[in-house]
Amino acid sequence: MNRYRIGVVGCGRISRNHFDAIAKVEGFELTAVCDIVEARAQEAASRLGVPAFTSLNRMLEVAPLDVVAVCTPSGLHPDHGVAVARAGKHVVCEKPMAISLTTADELVHACDRAGVQLFVVKQNRLNPPIQVLKRAIDKGRFGRIYMANTTVRWTRPQEYYDQAPWRGTWEFDGGAFMNQASHYVDLIQWLVGPVESVMAKTATLARRIETEDSGIAVLKFRNGALGVIEVTMLTYPKNLEGSITIMGETGTVKIGGTAVNKVETWQFADYDDDDKAIEATSYTPPSVYGHGHEGYYRNVLAVLRGEAQPDTDGRAGRKSLELILGIYESAKTGREVPLPLRATV
Repeated sequence: MNRYRIGVVGCGRISRNHFDAIAKVEGFELTAVCDIVEARAQEAASRLGVPAFTSLNRMLEVAPLDVVAVCTPSGLHPDHGVAVARAGKHVVCEKPMAISLTTADELVHACDRAGVQLFVVKQNRLNPPIQVLKRAIDKGRFGRIYMANTTVRWTRPQEYYDQAPWRGTWEFDGGAFMNQASHYVDLIQWLVGPVESVMAKTATLARRIETEDSGIAVLKFRNGALGVIEVTMLTYPKNLEGSITIMGETGTVKIGGTAVNKVETWQFADYDDDDKAIEATSYTPPSVYGHGHEGYYRNVLAVLRGEAQPDTDGRAGRKSLELILGIYESAKTGREVPLPLRATV
């Protein structure tokens, strides 16, 4: 099959990135949109020239579909993904894939049983500076890695949370770690390696929400490196920084900007041809989401055509979810939490 018909369920904030990416990737055809808010579904449908649905099950029954992108509130991702898989369609799931390991595993197993692909969107892995950083790590240019830090200093005003009743709730969303910073949690464990244990503190300092608006986690990696994740949604007056820094015996790199889009430090003991081109990888993203959705969909298409392996499948998406849940467990108990977690978390 050269072309794949795709539907999108959930027409809120993140859906526009999916619509834009789908339109740019030759090989996908948007054939339906769905949202329980009829006006939102109709607005997207009229703008994009496709049918609108207010029921996912109805869309799965009548719309011509090969793939469905799940862009609903985080706590609904597993139920919606399972429904898509049972209908025999491939699943593209926004982050996080679930807010518990049990439901994440249910989604993975449902896709396995149905024989469909599960893709979990981690588009920041595809940022050009991050790709070159990953290559440097894989080449061993850092030698032994000593320290890693990722910082998310963004702002989400109270009006953001008030726009939808599910935002900032434990049942459907999670807090700053689970939602806004989940890509950065994913990056640090993807780049540096598995985490052995975590200690964390979280707080709700200013926003009227159930979950945290700020927090800090201290990581011990299996390779002996130490790491810190710092997150806040209270930066005044606007998004300031989304960065990752890695320091080793023969290299130091910081990728900064507002969304790991700018090379701020790039120092290695030995020269590599990547050093010539590293400055050209910096770019200015249109938002903190960057341009990665298009690249992600190109990988999805290549996988469906049998030409590539998934950048992040369900099991890869589960790894960062497990670390986030470990952070929450440590913040709740005040204890250092070893990983992996029990699957009941």
